[in-house]
Amino acid sequence: MAGRITRKELKTDKFALEVGQTVDFVTGHRRQLARYGSIVAVVVAIAVGAYFYIRYQKTERAQVLAQAITIQEAPVGASNAGALFTFPTEDAKRAAATKAFSEIAVKYSGTTDAAVAKYYMGASAADEGKLADAEKLFKEAAEQGDKNYASLARFSLAQVYFAEGRPADGEKILRDLMAHPTVFVSKDQAIIALARGIAPTRPDEARKMLEPLRTQNGVVSQVAISAVGELQAQ
Repeated sequence: MAGRITRKELKTDKFALEVGQTVDFVTGHRRQLARYGSIVAVVVAIAVGAYFYIRYQKTERAQVLAQAITIQEAPVGASNAGALFTFPTEDAKRAAATKAFSEIAVKYSGTTDAAVAKYYMGASAADEGKLADAEKLFKEAAEQGDKNYASLARFSLAQVYFAEGRPADGEKILRDLMAHPTVFVSKDQAIIALARGIAPTRPDEARKMLEPLRTQNGVVSQVAISAVGELQAQ
């Protein structure tokens, strides 16, 4: 099964699951994938790793990556006086961002910068319904990035697998992330993602996974309660 994964919105509201090793993502971004058929995808981080890398690495590569991300996050439509870049349409912005990230991936191949660039490109491909391209790019990002960035790419790759009708592959990745959480992907994030992924076919198991998270503090509880509500609505 293949098709389009659409995002409900590009989140820039400092949303982050406050669990495990998750830190204060002051300027964190989240890209949320909406339903694909009966699969409910979870919130997928886009700029989390890139933000911290750029913040602490004052290199030419990091600055080039920062500019590419600025293009990706640029407003569309009417000119914004405070924005470095503006674009008339989403297509124009996507083309500019793809060009910028592609140049980074080629010029700095094998670096963390290239891994982050490929992560962005993979997310864009998923948005456009190009799941095969998204899968390839997320895999490459996972291979090139360090432990933390690799976990972020694998987390997104799992969503693609569920969307493609390959739940066993998605589950394998998420269970590994549950066993080996990182700064960017906590155990609870992986649990919620897996519960939502298996919910269409194994609702009882999904509910059992989510129940303990409902009583936790912060965003985890909110997301778990929402996920349980989705189960009840099915």
